[in-house]
Amino acid sequence: MEAQLSVRAILLLSLLPLLSLLARSSSSVSHDIQIVNAERRIDLTSHIIKVFLTLKVENIGSSPVSDIYLAFPPSQVDHLALVKAAATVGKRKKKSYLPLEVNPTELPDAPNGTKYFSVSLVNPLSAGETLTIEVLYILTHSLEPFPVEISQSESQLVYYHDSAIILSPYDIKKQTTFLKTPSTKLESFTKVEPTNRAGTELKYGPYENQSPHSFSPIIVHFENNNPFAVVEELVREVEISHWGNLQITEHYKLMHAGARHKGVFSRVEYQSKPSFSGVSSFKNLLARLPPGVHSAYYRDEIGNISSSHLRTDPWKSELEIEPRYPLFGGWKSTFIIGYGLPLQDFLFESPDGRRYLNFSFGCPLVETVADKLTIKVVLPEGSKDPSAVVPFPVEQHLETKYSYLDIVGRTVVVLEKRNVVPEHNSPFQVYYTFNQVFMLAEPLMLASVFFFLFITYVAYLHIDLSIRK
Repeated sequence: MEAQLSVRAILLLSLLPLLSLLARSSSSVSHDIQIVNAERRIDLTSHIIKVFLTLKVENIGSSPVSDIYLAFPPSQVDHLALVKAAATVGKRKKKSYLPLEVNPTELPDAPNGTKYFSVSLVNPLSAGETLTIEVLYILTHSLEPFPVEISQSESQLVYYHDSAIILSPYDIKKQTTFLKTPSTKLESFTKVEPTNRAGTELKYGPYENQSPHSFSPIIVHFENNNPFAVVEELVREVEISHWGNLQITEHYKLMHAGARHKGVFSRVEYQSKPSFSGVSSFKNLLARLPPGVHSAYYRDEIGNISSSHLRTDPWKSELEIEPRYPLFGGWKSTFIIGYGLPLQDFLFESPDGRRYLNFSFGCPLVETVADKLTIKVVLPEGSKDPSAVVPFPVEQHLETKYSYLDIVGRTVVVLEKRNVVPEHNSPFQVYYTFNQVFMLAEPLMLASVFFFLFITYVAYLHIDLSIRK
């Protein structure tokens, strides 16, 4: 294993001169900005990688600058789930954070396929001024299991690829990178002096006076037995009923995305040696639901699954579920979760008279990546002019759904997003207009049906009596 790792590391390091040569080509990024100090902290304790980047930038030019650019290698762009930035205001106890807008940006002559995101400043940075920016970006599917197959009694080892030097379009006077692993079991790591290791933390740097687009590949090989829970597809249907209920139905296609299981599964060994057998598998999942949940159920294709526990209080609801079998690497499970909510807690009226649903986006399962999430908001029949407000880019379109006693069908607002992480669990709104007259449509239809049946029954009795005479 170590020999294979060494070969891969040597191959990557042999590309360093070529990468450096390509990286030093010109780009259109302004040279009026330099980074005085950069600190990057990479959290590898889960299969969802969180990177916290602190940049102290300085305008060394003569004109104000309105945008700061972040650079990412092409290998990370496809795995980027979220990029957020904020400017720090004040110092120490009085420090506060001012959110900044972040958008992907295309720049000509990007060296070596580098991808950029622009951070728009609220106030342009004048000449000679400094500003501290806090950046959070999240990577999914960025840990590579090695070996790719393990037995029930083996621990899970993974690779992580990155650069010891922060990729940036600006000169960096001083920088440091910290990597935090789940445990102290570290198989190997690339050394770029100075490199230090203390417990579960690796420190690269400090490095000084690095030119723009410098790059130094590293590989870290370590143990990570945390559940690699990935929802391949999640469809959440939120059905609004103006009679006082909000019905939620969630269809899950779940898999364990870690090292594939090989050999025969022994349930006896799994239950008798829980700390040794199947340490990277998982058999429990926790779903965080809104407060006020009622009529919750959990089932799969076979039927209802009784191994679930619902805990509620005035502030939150937690549903702990257990699939029919523990999930090892490569194993999959499909199931459905459903529950009801009081409508008055989620449906409101805007000042312009429109109604709007305020609900939470994202996947309710804790520490889970959703490769594809589809949210379908089913509006009451007769609703018009629907529109959705989501705090991040999503794909939107409309559908029509027919249910019992529907005449023209119900409008469905469909929101789709890929690569969804827990940080996407933020409120979104769906606005629509509704005429109260439609509230009487179903009762009148039911009354008409019952009246028709009654008349039919009376006529039948009359005919029957006539025949008897």
